[in-house]
Amino acid sequence: MIELILARLPEIVIVIYALSILFYFIDFVQQNREASRLAFRLLSIVWILQTIFLFIYMYHAGRFPVLTLFEGLYFYTWVLITLSLAIHKIFQVDFTVFFTNIIGFIFMAIHAFAPAQSFAVSAEQLMSELLLIHITMAILSYGAFSISFVFSILYLLQYRLLKRKKWKKKLWRLTDLAKLERSSFALNVIGVPMLLLSLILGLRWAVMKLSVFYWYDPKIVGSFALLGIYGFILYLHMKKQLYGRKLALWNTAAFLLVLINFFLNSRLSTFHYWDS
Repeated sequence: MIELILARLPEIVIVIYALSILFYFIDFVQQNREASRLAFRLLSIVWILQTIFLFIYMYHAGRFPVLTLFEGLYFYTWVLITLSLAIHKIFQVDFTVFFTNIIGFIFMAIHAFAPAQSFAVSAEQLMSELLLIHITMAILSYGAFSISFVFSILYLLQYRLLKRKKWKKKLWRLTDLAKLERSSFALNVIGVPMLLLSLILGLRWAVMKLSVFYWYDPKIVGSFALLGIYGFILYLHMKKQLYGRKLALWNTAAFLLVLINFFLNSRLSTFHYWDS
């Protein structure tokens, strides 16, 4: 029975998720508030179903589900939806949920239609509280960087509309540039220390558990490079040397490195827990 629920629930979720994205797109194109409200309700249903699925999986597996790439994709998507719903309520920035969940839907589709065994590793051999905290914090930091990226995209869109003097209703719903910049920066401030702590815990686990440890492993190098780039962005912004459109462009480029580190470097890693 549990196996049947685990097999079918993701399919139901992804259909509802697709409908939510569709209504958000209608709102984005036609400025349809009713479509936006319906999309938000559908996304809330997706979040509830995903949360139920998460707890069912945890109960069935007897652990927190982040020890494989297959599980990590699901948790990352859940983090994105959770953050987008919360930020929508806190910041009241229109279209944030739409752009964030385009990313979320892509990852959910990868998770839903990829065979679980293609990502399988011996999770039992990797089990430890230290590792669970390391992985969870890393995914949460990636979630913060993802929402920061969305705010940067909205900044660039708003900037372009202003430059072209297109005074449309959509322009006013995107909120002002300063708020978008502050929101993007605030999420980076959250993401950087979380990634740093995650790396410290991950290195500590690797030193204790692995017989052979390579500092030049692609995943380690990529993670520290990512931390350095986001840290450099924060430093330049605080020094008033990087702001506005340039900050948004740098932030967008940095997020592409997040994706590379999330997928490519994990696959190239010689020991990492997402190596299949």
